Amino acid sequence: MPHRLVTVEPRRAFREPGVARDEVMFVRSGLLSKFKTDGAGRRQIVALRFPGDGILPREGEADYGIQAIVRSEVLVGRAEDFDPIVEQNPEMAKFFWKLTQRHNSIGYEWLVNCGRRDSVARVAHLLCETAERSGADVLADGLANPFTQQQIADITGQTSVNVNRVFADLERQGLIRREGKHIFFEDWNELRRVGSFQPGYLQ
Repeated sequence: MPHRLVTVEPRRAFREPGVARDEVMFVRSGLLSKFKTDGAGRRQIVALRFPGDGILPREGEADYGIQAIVRSEVLVGRAEDFDPIVEQNPEMAKFFWKLTQRHNSIGYEWLVNCGRRDSVARVAHLLCETAERSGADVLADGLANPFTQQQIADITGQTSVNVNRVFADLERQGLIRREGKHIFFEDWNELRRVGSFQPGYLQ
């Protein structure tokens, strides 16, 4: 399929909300976010796309924007080239159906995380999910945290001040240790318990 490779710099909108989205994207490296804003301009990050993930075309205007969390490389193609390939290849259609189901499952989990878990559990769950999706060796290497505190706040529906308090609390409990942007998991199983993290929804 014809495509172009685009380098996307972090913390600036790659695609704005309310714009027709007749294209397909695949993350080659880095990390993309999908975001929405409310009437007051407050941002909520509603999804993350890791390497290997895609953002599929949609009809009409997209009600979400796209922004890189870190410097990312994205393969961008046209929907008119993508659609016939999927329609003519049952195996590829099945792959993208499974990909869509996986993204839906993650979205449902995020709803529960923001709607029913407390502030500590929300952040613990996000750290566990990010480590799992990035393929980190959590016991040996920990996690190279890609997020700013504000981005974590925008994902978990909190203020950045509260996120800072949560990190301090996780450290006091002996669950994590921070060295700069790097997070080491001192008690991975307990962190999973605190965040009610069960990775089955990521399959």
